[in-house]
Amino acid sequence: MALSMSDVDRFEAARPRLEAIAYRLLGSAGEAEDAVQETFLRWQATDVDRIEVPEAWLTKVLTNFCLNQLTSARARRETYVGRWLPEPLLAGDPMLGPADTVEQRESVSYAVLVLLERLSPNERAVYVLREAFDYPHREIAEILGISEAAGQQIYHRAKKHVADGKARTEIDEATARRIVEEFLAAATSGRTEPLVRLLTQDAVSVGDGGGKVPARAKAFEGALAVAKFLRGLFKPSEAKRAYVGGAPEIHATTANGEPAIVAVVDGRVVGITCLEVTAEGIAAVRSQVNPDKLVRATEQWAAADHGDSPLCTL
Repeated sequence: MALSMSDVDRFEAARPRLEAIAYRLLGSAGEAEDAVQETFLRWQATDVDRIEVPEAWLTKVLTNFCLNQLTSARARRETYVGRWLPEPLLAGDPMLGPADTVEQRESVSYAVLVLLERLSPNERAVYVLREAFDYPHREIAEILGISEAAGQQIYHRAKKHVADGKARTEIDEATARRIVEEFLAAATSGRTEPLVRLLTQDAVSVGDGGGKVPARAKAFEGALAVAKFLRGLFKPSEAKRAYVGGAPEIHATTANGEPAIVAVVDGRVVGITCLEVTAEGIAAVRSQVNPDKLVRATEQWAAADHGDSPLCTL
């Protein structure tokens, strides 16, 4: 069914919000874009004049498509090579969505995206729609085809699961840069003691290479074990440079609102390491090096002005 220009414009106006919802639900920018495109195809095939509230209709179609994707994703991730981590988004990426409130910013933080992987698809959908986009429980119930009371129970259960994670600390850009600089200075010092001082006692470190890039699938646990691993990881070597095609330039930024280290070779992002910071120190070091999950980051990096020189080259 042919759409009028006004119908196309109406969908395009909703696209940023739909992409932000889909990304929080799926943890993947590529899958989020696919979900929004599928929603557009269904919009195109529908008599839109008969839709009373287009925004609600689009959200329902998108959310239910994402729920189906989450169900099948769980099966796919059982055969995924290594540890599956979400796709990080660099500061300024529009897919990060609304960031006006603490709840909105936290709902897209890398630490929370990792925690959301533990929720059932329905729990994740209710949490995202309520916490990040402030949908009323009545509308969430209509979107998911459940009762309002059931939706509220699911929301409280999901919120408790997320809250059971470590208490995270909100970080502004200046503080994020300082944390990254201190972390890099410690990681490249060749000694474990400076890193141990920055980490919490129960700190963890894990990476996602997707079977395409070497990455530690089983988490290192404890400050000393993490520090020893990071000391080796940030030690320059010709073998590492040959593997990534050059000497990585290391930059400080934020990804999903967390302090992040970005490794860039000839304009290509080859790794993003997110630091989960609590009042006690750095509680988790999560590295995304799967090239499939760095495509959007490379595009965003190329489009942005980075101003300062890299902090170092490995």
